[in-house]
Amino acid sequence: MGRRELIVGVSAAAIFEPRAARAQQKALPVIGYLSSRSPEDSSAQVAAFRQSLGELNYVEGENLAIEYRWALGDYERLPALAGLGW
Repeated sequence: MGRRELIVGVSAAAIFEPRAARAQQKALPVIGYLSSRSPEDSSAQVAAFRQSLGELNYVEGENLAIEYRWALGDYERLPALAGLGW
């Protein structure tokens, strides 16, 4: 194997290694957080929610994902945000 082939092979391995590692990661459990308010108005509640999860050894982004949906005061949006299709 020549020097050029070795360099190309190592470069290709370096490029494709992160993709392979990502593909093998386990899917995280997902919790849905649905609020009729805005993220700004709910910051204290979200902080308490995350803290409570942390007390149960759940950390967002590490062993848990949280999907946030905000109705921004529009209560008619809640069913669609919840995926109920009403």
